[in-house]
Amino acid sequence: MKPFFFKIVFFIACSIIGFVFIYSGYTKLYPIEPFEYTFVDLGIGGWKIAPFIARFMIGLEFFIGLLLIFGLYIKRFTLKLTIGSLVIFSIYLLFIIIKTGNNGNCGCFGTVIVMSPLQALIKNGILIVFSLVIYKYYDGIDYHKYGKKLLLATFITAFAMPHILNYVDLDYSSSYLSKKEDQFKLELDSVYNNAKIHTPPKSLSKGKHIMAFMSLTCSHCRTAAKKLKLIKEQNPSISIYFILNGDYEKIQPFFEDTKARNIDYCILNGSSFIYLAGYKLPTIYLVNNSIAENSIDYAHLDQVEIEKWLAKP
Repeated sequence: MKPFFFKIVFFIACSIIGFVFIYSGYTKLYPIEPFEYTFVDLGIGGWKIAPFIARFMIGLEFFIGLLLIFGLYIKRFTLKLTIGSLVIFSIYLLFIIIKTGNNGNCGCFGTVIVMSPLQALIKNGILIVFSLVIYKYYDGIDYHKYGKKLLLATFITAFAMPHILNYVDLDYSSSYLSKKEDQFKLELDSVYNNAKIHTPPKSLSKGKHIMAFMSLTCSHCRTAAKKLKLIKEQNPSISIYFILNGDYEKIQPFFEDTKARNIDYCILNGSSFIYLAGYKLPTIYLVNNSIAENSIDYAHLDQVEIEKWLAKP
């Protein structure tokens, strides 16, 4: 039998890894949208299914974390699941590095801790090594006949918590987009006359466009940009334009994070920006022949509903 001291050391080490998994899952919940968009970007599930996949993956992190902390079925099940999950996450990170380079935030800890894909890969490698050492020397806690009941309770709790803490609203998109707000003319001359970096095309005054007013330093704006980038990728015919506010040196970090370089933009600062966008950002308008027909929150942007709006005469 292993000395009691070593059992305590490995229990603490196992618990630390467990807390890392739980914290990683929790930080993805607020905001959860960037994590949901990851699965849309990968082509898994689409807009309607991605929210459930995201919550399942967060539930998996909660599940692994709780099992590690409880020391339940460590060698038989838990550490195998832990290492397997870390390997899969690492393969995904390698794919990201090959596809887009070591840029932006990998999202491993949501928007709370910013990590590049390479940093996250190193973190996973360290966790795998510690998990292998623990697997060799630590047997966990024997709960005897209560082990299976605790496993079931942990499973239900872990996978239910993401839905309890941040539930999926399935009905918001169509009802929100069909709701008529007070329509008004968007004074685009202010944009044409005062924009910097890029000159906005005059074609924005004609036809239907999604115009997004965003701050380069606003986290919600970056979330909106990520969603609009995916919508544009999936349907390039949708006209989307960014009107950004902020210092010029913040442009590169903004696009490194959002990867929304497929969308045209300009910089508009000062009172001209505030007059059109207001103070609550991001501000996203559905614009039809210079008329803002609706102002919509980024969470309510739905590609299918947008396409329906575009198809209307």
